[in-house]
Amino acid sequence: MFGYRVPAPDQAMLISGGRRGQGGAPFRVVTGHGKFVLPVLRKTRFLTLSMCEAEVAETCVTKQGIALTVRAVIAFKVGNDTESIVNAGQRFLSDQDQMAVLTGRIFAGHLRSIIGSMTVEEIVTERQKLATEVLETSKTEMAKIGLIVDSLQIQSIDDGETGYIESMSAPYKAAIQRQAQIAWAKANQESAEAQQEATRNQAEYQRKTEVVQAQYNAEVDRAQAQASQAGPLAQAHAQQEVLAAQTELAQRQAELRQQQLVAEVVKPAEAEAERIRVLATAEANRMKIQAEAAASHDRVALERMLIEQLPQIVKEAASGLAGANVNVLNGADGLGEIAAGLVGQGLTILDSVRRNLGNAEGAQPQPPRAAGTGNEVERYDVK
Repeated sequence: MFGYRVPAPDQAMLISGGRRGQGGAPFRVVTGHGKFVLPVLRKTRFLTLSMCEAEVAETCVTKQGIALTVRAVIAFKVGNDTESIVNAGQRFLSDQDQMAVLTGRIFAGHLRSIIGSMTVEEIVTERQKLATEVLETSKTEMAKIGLIVDSLQIQSIDDGETGYIESMSAPYKAAIQRQAQIAWAKANQESAEAQQEATRNQAEYQRKTEVVQAQYNAEVDRAQAQASQAGPLAQAHAQQEVLAAQTELAQRQAELRQQQLVAEVVKPAEAEAERIRVLATAEANRMKIQAEAAASHDRVALERMLIEQLPQIVKEAASGLAGANVNVLNGADGLGEIAAGLVGQGLTILDSVRRNLGNAEGAQPQPPRAAGTGNEVERYDVK
């Protein structure tokens, strides 16, 4: 719209003519909004409120008399309040570039003043302290011209050809070099140790590999040896089994032969011995009876006694043969023959007693016949 003016966000609009501004200023200040301005009667100018930069490169003398060239950068701007805008507008509205020139000169003076009260060591090691002191001392002066400083950065400090700063840094450089050498030596040592460890690991791996290979070769050789011996071992085992079977067969044959010998020799001998014992017992009983009969001269009583004792005699003979091992070939007939022989033996003994009694009446009694004469029990042995 004609006559309506609006300043940019980073500008302040200064309207001159008509009424005076705040504090008797020759213009009114408008920021952040537009305003109608009468043409011809009013005049409008704009003052920047954006950030500006000023560089300083000043040679300063320290407290020790050493000249230092200090380079710094100042970031500043016009204050946002109306008073600052009025102050800056009255000074820089016609030539706003002068703000950077004047700011640089102001800070150069303050740098010389503050550096003159400090040593090189303080300036080098405490740059932030230097910047803070410069800002504090220049704040009031900058406010008078409507400017505020956002930051001050010391870019470089140079002592020219004096070499003071370099000499000052020599111990630190030596210490740094020494630490670097120590670190280098330590790194070399660690590298050598790592290389040695790698060599030992490689040697250990090689040793384990050779051991495993040797074990594998030994197992292969053992398997081959076992395979080559498998045939002879099987044959030897077979022969051993044959010998064991032959040995067992021989033992069984020996046991069988022993049983045959017992049946053929021992048992018959035991039966013969038992037969002789029975006959001897019978003969002894006979002689006892004869003696008792001779003493009593009672033939009837003697015969009765013989008859009563005959079953006992036969029983004794039968019990003697019961424990003997007598083998009978013809079964029941053979057993009958043995029983008849026992009875006949008893009758023979009875007849012998009668004859002896008859002889005793007319003559002296004869001695008894030896056992085994006359009628005897027949022996039946079967193989």
